[in-house]
Amino acid sequence: MTLEKTSNRCVVFLVTIVLLAGCVDVRVDEDTIVKDRTFENRTDFVFPVGYEEFHDDEAMNFLFNRAYSMGYARHEDMVAAGRRIESRDDLQTEMVKLADAAVADERFMNAALYYRTAEFYMPWSDPDKAMLYDRFIEYFYLAVDDDDFETVDVPFGSTVLPVIRMVPEDGDYKGTIILHAGYDGFKEELYSIMRYLSTYGYEVINFDVPWMGRDRTPDTGILIYEWEKLIGALLDYYELDDVTIFGLSMGGWLALRAAALEPRISRVIASSVSFDVNQYVGGFAQFIVKFARTNLRKMANKQIIKQMESDPQMAWFFDHLMHVTNKTVPIEAADVLAEINEENLHSDLVTQDVLILTGKDDHLVPFKMHNMQVKALENAAAVTPMVFTSEVHGQNHCQIGNLGLALSVVVEWLEER
Repeated sequence: MTLEKTSNRCVVFLVTIVLLAGCVDVRVDEDTIVKDRTFENRTDFVFPVGYEEFHDDEAMNFLFNRAYSMGYARHEDMVAAGRRIESRDDLQTEMVKLADAAVADERFMNAALYYRTAEFYMPWSDPDKAMLYDRFIEYFYLAVDDDDFETVDVPFGSTVLPVIRMVPEDGDYKGTIILHAGYDGFKEELYSIMRYLSTYGYEVINFDVPWMGRDRTPDTGILIYEWEKLIGALLDYYELDDVTIFGLSMGGWLALRAAALEPRISRVIASSVSFDVNQYVGGFAQFIVKFARTNLRKMANKQIIKQMESDPQMAWFFDHLMHVTNKTVPIEAADVLAEINEENLHSDLVTQDVLILTGKDDHLVPFKMHNMQVKALENAAAVTPMVFTSEVHGQNHCQIGNLGLALSVVVEWLEER
């Protein structure tokens, strides 16, 4: 085997694992493990308990569980989808069939999220992706047409932040929560979370991150980590201070970053926080990957492209990454992702109360990120780390499998503040 071939394989292996893989098991503090409990769900949404085996493909199975666990999908529909879909090539066709059937039955929320699921893994260059997004939005707002909320475009630089704002129905105002997703979520997908929190007396302001949603443009919709600027714009617009920020997935990292630099944030809730994407692997691998990104860029980029051609998950990951970073070259998109790191997070500047929600067997974020993040919050007023295991079915990313339990933990923590 030639030195060049050996180097190529080393580069692709290390670049792949640093961006997509997990890590070895890490010890869990027993005192932080969430125990099962009863809680009151005051919404019309059902948050089922259990991480289901809908499909053999781990990523697609999570996608189905995501829609189901958040209260948007019927169990029998996800079972049917899992049986009929053999590969990602079948996903669009079968999910559109289920969506169309839901429309015919006037199950508009089911339809909306089935259209969303159908478009999820489609490349951004596919014109059908925009069409399915439009259907998702159309049927979502049909489903919630009788609900009490407002939509507002909050000015932010040369663009806007599209917002859904919901206030408590009974007027029992306990505070304001700024809610947002991260890498690949739309604000509408968090609606059931909004509804749950609002029934407990919280005003909830939920917005599309700039690289997602209807108002994204190549000039304005780029992944940025300076989250305090976006949150500052929202706080200015609504004339708010003393707020809670709640970020999910990459949004957890972004929420902590905002809290480090925005004093009007008083409490932070971070679900499945990444801490530093470059530290998903050990120190030696980090050194090699950084060396490849710096000194072997052409070779590394070529290997990423090869992986994209053979691995559907890698193809989706980098297609989406290039979209949200407005890059046309995978290695350049990876450079932007690498900025989601410990240095830019400024954990030492976080002085608020912090709640960390982590799935023990998160298939996307290595568990060691949890311990590293908790340790780094050395100046926080108080840190409450909560670990969800398979015993309570919340072991995966963002507690998909028992979202209701996670939300009950959030409300209990807020009411103790």
